[in-house]
Amino acid sequence: MPKKIPMRQCLGCREMKAKRELIRVVRSPEGEISLDFRGKKPGRGAYVCPSPACLAKARKSKALERAFSTPIPPEVYEALEAQMEAPHV
Repeated sequence: MPKKIPMRQCLGCREMKAKRELIRVVRSPEGEISLDFRGKKPGRGAYVCPSPACLAKARKSKALERAFSTPIPPEVYEALEAQMEAPHV
């Protein structure tokens, strides 16, 4: 029997994709929001495609605000965009 692949929905394009193909945006228990490339950080997670266009769509539709039930300051989005453009390990 083949192993089940966990699926998640991108907040930007709203497409269902394999969890490994997406980048997890996480709100830690302290309220800090960051990108989680490994999917291991503790906290509430939401998923976005690894493209700046999907992050921009999610920002425009306030999808992250709804997912985390908290207002998100613009500098957090800028930090997320910078993290997305930087090479990650």
